[in-house]
Amino acid sequence: MIKRIIEKNILSDMAYKKVIVLLGARQVGKTTLIDMLQNQDVKCLRLNCDDYDDAALLENKTSTELRAMLTGYDMVFIDEAQRVRNIGLTLKKIGDLKLNTQVIVTGSSSLELSDDICEPATGRLLEHHIFPLSLRELSEHNSMKEETRLLEQRLIYGLYPEVVTTPGNAKRMLMTLTNNYLYKDIFAYRGIKKPEILQKLVRALALQLGSEVSYNELSNLLGIDKETVENYIGLLEKCFVVFRLESFSRNLRNEIKKGKKVYFYDNGIRNAVLSNFAPLDARTDAGALWENLMISERLKRNAYSNSYAQMYFWRTHEQKEIDLIEMEDGKMRAFEFKWNSRKQPAAPSQFANTYTDSSFEVITPDNFWSFV
Repeated sequence: MIKRIIEKNILSDMAYKKVIVLLGARQVGKTTLIDMLQNQDVKCLRLNCDDYDDAALLENKTSTELRAMLTGYDMVFIDEAQRVRNIGLTLKKIGDLKLNTQVIVTGSSSLELSDDICEPATGRLLEHHIFPLSLRELSEHNSMKEETRLLEQRLIYGLYPEVVTTPGNAKRMLMTLTNNYLYKDIFAYRGIKKPEILQKLVRALALQLGSEVSYNELSNLLGIDKETVENYIGLLEKCFVVFRLESFSRNLRNEIKKGKKVYFYDNGIRNAVLSNFAPLDARTDAGALWENLMISERLKRNAYSNSYAQMYFWRTHEQKEIDLIEMEDGKMRAFEFKWNSRKQPAAPSQFANTYTDSSFEVITPDNFWSFV
């Protein structure tokens, strides 16, 4: 069993006796994490809301009915909670009861779950995001030396748990994930009228990995308006398929002020979208894969360490750029990612002269462990 860093954070949050919500994409290990949290020495109630009978136990219940159902249990696990109608209102009622029972809720990051929970239950829950396995988790399970040896495999096949634990079947697992699970929550959402357009959008984003994304260009490519492109990317973000970095600008007149880059939460999913699992020496996108892996790993690191660092990229109209700018507690850190460790660029002079208090570091396969 690969130990998850977030387990320690969840155990710490139990002291507050609030409802704990675990959100993450399908197949990232939420149910396995519940198995690890389920203490054999305490009385537990476990509801899997994929089962209609279990979901019905939570629908349209009064506070009195919920109290009667939950009292007497030390822990209650509600799995796949997005299946329950008005789950947010139900969790609000549970939170208001202030029971000694610890309630832990999981669900794929479906739009219904996010929307239903966040509005009515604000202040009554603690939310965690669960990602695919991190390089740090794997280094603690295997070793840094072994994970460094496997770096090319991680760049191509990513870090979904089942992909990592059954490497001989990685390609098949990723294609199944992409075809059967990736869009499932989004397609069920009422705003999606043309699923094939969404799939073309994801493919276009995969091809532009590491490059600035233009909503106008994507609009022309897909034959839909710019607002729909932005809405669809927002849906992909909420379901943990992709995430956006905004451009950083403050002082320079020629800084790009409204640019965006889109990255994938997992390299394997990105490559599956393109059906391209070729080795690195046969690819032209090794640098983009390295950039995506490092930025997604930094995102996991920050989330699991309760860091509130804001992440950006920086670019000028003259195409001078820095891959990642991180702002935290008034401090700026700049990072450039190079798969070829022989290339050690300096920070662009315009950036260095303007942001004199910023640090700058080039992250390569020789020094990445301190970064992730």
